[in-house]
Amino acid sequence: MAEVEFERALERMFARTPDISDAASFADRVQRRLDRGWAARRLLIGSAGVIGGVIGASQLIMSNLFSRAEAASSESARVLTSSVRQIAPQADWLFSRPAGVETVWVAAGLALLALGFVLTRIIEEI
Repeated sequence: MAEVEFERALERMFARTPDISDAASFADRVQRRLDRGWAARRLLIGSAGVIGGVIGASQLIMSNLFSRAEAASSESARVLTSSVRQIAPQADWLFSRPAGVETVWVAAGLALLALGFVLTRIIEEI
């Protein structure tokens, strides 16, 4: 019996937290330190992002990525145009317009975007 009474007394003692006289001032001090740190963190993260963006942009420019992408795009457009003309000779009306190849690329991009939306919807449902 003595053990049960002792256990209950322990439970009652640990159920109430003791009142600390400087709890409010301690919470204010901690909150001020946290707020001061966020300003420095924002500044540091923002400056690191700007520096990283400048370095990344300079790397892209120096590597001639844009000219290589343009060459690859024109080559793939030529291949796509010739393959479509071989498969469907009656599709000449599509490429006779000034923006024919661009129209095909926009349609392909929109199809990929729609596929992405469908996949995200499926993932949300699971």
